[in-house]
Amino acid sequence: MRHEYLGMTELAERACVPCRGGVPPLAGDQIDALLKKLPAGWRSVDEHHLEKTFEFKNFRQALAFTNEAGTIAEEQRHHPDIYLSWGKVRLDIWTHKIDGLTESDFILAAKCDVAYRSMKNE
Repeated sequence: MRHEYLGMTELAERACVPCRGGVPPLAGDQIDALLKKLPAGWRSVDEHHLEKTFEFKNFRQALAFTNEAGTIAEEQRHHPDIYLSWGKVRLDIWTHKIDGLTESDFILAAKCDVAYRSMKNE
């Protein structure tokens, strides 16, 4: 099973670490191992960024999630690209300083997924 909620919880409880640059981006097996800790729907695009589209019943819910993802991003000081449309929000996450993926990207993805699950259960 792809859903390793224990792994997602472990990631979601951690804090993003600011990248100062000069470190190589994650690749191959490193990305695959961390991706398995995230719920279904997350994918690595060209080993460059993580991407997931979240679906909602209406624009209001999508906007509320967009704002929650923005709050999480500010708290973590790690900011995704956020694309909002009617009933959908897509997050693209990567570490801009190294133009690739770091562990913090997976942490942010897990935190946003927890927020989504919480909103869907309200």
